[in-house]
Amino acid sequence: MFSQKQQGVYDLLKGIESGDPDSVKVVNEAKYIQHNPQTREGGVGLAELFAELAKTNPKVEIVRLFEDGDYVFGHTIYDFSSVRVGFEVFRYEGDQIVEHWDNIQSLAGDMVAGSTKVTDLDLTEQNRDLIAEFSHKTMILDLGQVEDYLGFNYREHSSFTDIHTKAKDLEYTVNHRLLANGNFVLAVNEGYDNGVHSSFYDLFRIEAGKIVEHWDTTEKIPPQDTWLNQNGKF
Repeated sequence: MFSQKQQGVYDLLKGIESGDPDSVKVVNEAKYIQHNPQTREGGVGLAELFAELAKTNPKVEIVRLFEDGDYVFGHTIYDFSSVRVGFEVFRYEGDQIVEHWDNIQSLAGDMVAGSTKVTDLDLTEQNRDLIAEFSHKTMILDLGQVEDYLGFNYREHSSFTDIHTKAKDLEYTVNHRLLANGNFVLAVNEGYDNGVHSSFYDLFRIEAGKIVEHWDTTEKIPPQDTWLNQNGKF
């Protein structure tokens, strides 16, 4: 069962299918900060985008939806002209959305399969701290320590071969945000994919103090002179 904030995000994302402008009323247009460089600022920009996308008969499946204080973050499948997977992050003030980030890439393999059940709510902060440590020590500093954090039943959903390959091939430089809800933690990172400025979103499921599942998306950040807003990706 969704909270009021989660329901608002669910309805907003499903509005992509219908193009219904009412679905964006949860957005506070006067305060809204858009971090998708290819979307215009404010509710009007979203309404225009949804109306345009609706012409392609899109499908939106919300696979996972989480809440962390004023933030709601989701794991989604978009079927437009091609099938893509995304992470969506929304920040609320009161009962309206005032900020949005996302990270989307083409679907490859079982990028959304696996557990969806939120548990261990009392361990939210402990799990957030674990991923903060893991992200810094392994993804940024020393790949050799990865095994210390993985459970024996670890399952990989990355579009890369495995988390070892990802950490080796991509350069992580900054962690911008850690969002946690019980046994799930989303890490929002910046870095380089073969020298190209990129954003990396990594979702982890934790069990008994170990990482047991991992999902991700990698998106190249477009040149700034093509952006439709100037708020930055992060």
